[in-house]
Amino acid sequence: MKISREDVVRVAELAHLGLTPEEVEKYREQLDAILTYVEKMNELDLEKLEPMAQVLHAAGGDRHPELREDTLQPCDAAAPILAQASDAANPFFRVPRVIER
Repeated sequence: MKISREDVVRVAELAHLGLTPEEVEKYREQLDAILTYVEKMNELDLEKLEPMAQVLHAAGGDRHPELREDTLQPCDAAAPILAQASDAANPFFRVPRVIER
């Protein structure tokens, strides 16, 4: 077991999640399975592999047709969204305090 019940409870507390005991055990099992699978990477011989900055580079060539050009575009969505808020002070939303610890 890679992750304990206490680890799951602590993460849930930090995220302000109220988990039932059944959910704690379910998520512990799922996280444990994920960590066990990731640990398999340690069994691979990666010594001769060159690090990659972009995964798509492996496809070959310099062009990536699946990626769009990164262009700056104006966004005027803030004003209409803030107009619908019950308590807003441009450019911010006012929300109730959630961190009290």
